[in-house]
Amino acid sequence: MRIDAHQHFWQLDKPFCTWPTPAEERIYADFGERDIAPLLDACAVDCTVLIQAAPSLEETHYLLEIADRTPFVRGVVGWIDMEASSAMSDLEVLARYPRFRGIRPMLQAIPQTEWILNPTFDGILGRLAELGLCFDALVTPRHLAVLHELAKRHPALSIIVDHAAKPAIRDGAEGFSDWQSRMTTLAANANVACKISGLLTEAGTGTDLATLRPYLDHLLSIFGAERLLWGSDWPVVLMAADYGQWVAICEAWLSDKSSADRDLFLGETARRIYRLGGAGENARCRYEGEANLHGTY
Repeated sequence: MRIDAHQHFWQLDKPFCTWPTPAEERIYADFGERDIAPLLDACAVDCTVLIQAAPSLEETHYLLEIADRTPFVRGVVGWIDMEASSAMSDLEVLARYPRFRGIRPMLQAIPQTEWILNPTFDGILGRLAELGLCFDALVTPRHLAVLHELAKRHPALSIIVDHAAKPAIRDGAEGFSDWQSRMTTLAANANVACKISGLLTEAGTGTDLATLRPYLDHLLSIFGAERLLWGSDWPVVLMAADYGQWVAICEAWLSDKSSADRDLFLGETARRIYRLGGAGENARCRYEGEANLHGTY
């Protein structure tokens, strides 16, 4: 069983789609179910988790509609305006959707590094934990101490660090050292997990396993495979490589790992943390998804 725990869809003519822009030429296009389906098939990926790409409640409903008609999309992580008076009711409405799995405030774009520690958000975060939903953290290394405090404040909240907090891979040893120490501290919190996704985009075109291995090895040493999730970050990954190339790099890294660790990293951890269906259900959803994409819905 393989689960891609981080992928996106977007349609440029939607009013909430403000990114990508023409500057991101490689991914400035519509991307949907029919585009990723053959990639999943080629790489034996059974199911995915669909992640928001816009700070828009409308986009979240749009993604949930896609999930309703696309069996291989087993979960959706959306967005709510946590500062709005309607934030709690918006969360309750979204929680009624069977494939809604959590929220992702786009912390990397908020100038105030400690924004998420505002006490007025405690009720929303507490309710998120009560509902068994996840908090996806789109962050950079400057946020890691903040996430450490958040994890201690809300020990029942499942926090998932997207893209390994976007380490400054292009800065070499200096970027690694700063990221390494902060991630080690954060990983001490049992309610924090981490996605290995987005690293190729941070590293740039032509990056190989040798460049990424120190990051991958460190993440495995501090989180263990039981708190690491694999994701493609498709289609953003196309800015650096194609889907299959990212899969190949990760498979090469896993080649000397135990079968148990491989299974956890490639699917079981995502299934457990996001509360997705079991292996049998995932196999069925891949088959049914292929049927749907060939015109049976």
